[in-house]
Amino acid sequence: MSELEFINPPELGKPSGFSHAVSGTGRTVFLAGQTALDPSGVIVGETVVEQFRQALGNLLTALRAAGGTPEQLVSLTIYIVDMEDYKAHGREIGAVWKDLIGRHYPATAGIGVARLWDVEALVEVQGTALV
Repeated sequence: MSELEFINPPELGKPSGFSHAVSGTGRTVFLAGQTALDPSGVIVGETVVEQFRQALGNLLTALRAAGGTPEQLVSLTIYIVDMEDYKAHGREIGAVWKDLIGRHYPATAGIGVARLWDVEALVEVQGTALV
């Protein structure tokens, strides 16, 4: 069983939707980047919100298969093709997060990229968990 400590020093300002640092013990599970692929290998969802839901759901499926839960995520990287579109839908993306993960916020980075492996993919999510 993992134990996690969320570290948010006041010198860095209050984080919103992420933690500045996470420390913990447990078995490390490295989660491959997941896009909005369905089980047949096709990108689903026309919008960044729809694709984020599928991609995050795919990541959580892999985590559960490794014996983990969303609360054991310690780090997450979100690769974003259109940063302005992602930001414009921040509330909706936050609602997806709360629906799938709740109020658990790992150390997170959002990185703008020119494109992803599948040209139709708008977002990819990669993570690490301590199980």
